Amino acid sequence: MATKILPKVPTQANASANLFKWAARAIVIAVVYLVCSFLDGIKDRWYVFTPEYLHELAQAAVRAHPGDINAMIPYIVSNLTTEYPSSRIALNPNSSEWVLSNAGGAMGAMYIIHASITEYLIVFGTPLGTEGHTGMHTVDDYFNILVGEQWAFDPPRLEKEVYRPGDVHHLPRGGVKQYKCHEGCFALEYARGWVPLMLPFGLGDVFTSTLDYWSFYHTVRITARENIRNILIGKI
Repeated sequence: MATKILPKVPTQANASANLFKWAARAIVIAVVYLVCSFLDGIKDRWYVFTPEYLHELAQAAVRAHPGDINAMIPYIVSNLTTEYPSSRIALNPNSSEWVLSNAGGAMGAMYIIHASITEYLIVFGTPLGTEGHTGMHTVDDYFNILVGEQWAFDPPRLEKEVYRPGDVHHLPRGGVKQYKCHEGCFALEYARGWVPLMLPFGLGDVFTSTLDYWSFYHTVRITARENIRNILIGKI
């Protein structure tokens, strides 16, 4: 005759152990939340760039070299290296380091001028035009148009936003839009906030569609190198 197996009855010791586990998890979550909230509240002290200065610099580049992105880039980098000493922030002067970028359905190329934990500055664009989703981010993003034109759509407003050379398109932290860069559109893009949390958006298409591991390698290589250079001089 088969032996009947009785269900285990939870003992008081097991209940206490489970309660302790859930309490420990709750404490860990609370500590992580408090630490993240504290760091988020003081992140401004690590910013070096200002949106106002970069907008003025982009406008100056547009005035100095209208329609010539190849002349604007060295103009911008030269002014940045003059304005910001290497002891304060590390910049990448090698404007030949362009890498393809696919994110949110849009494709273009970028030159990483600066990358750190709380800020990045790039030139992004494409001579072909592209369109996609901005993504939702933990940063404020400032898209300073240098050449060409960008459109954006932010429902429920049903009229398109239009940005031309010298304009800046500010996407606030947590905001989302559809955007379109027309043919020949290039911009000086500045983001401030928790930049590492943007990486899944910026690199996810490599694994889900493009399989462009060569561009992925160079993006990670340059980004890591520039972050390390900045950390070594105390720039977070």
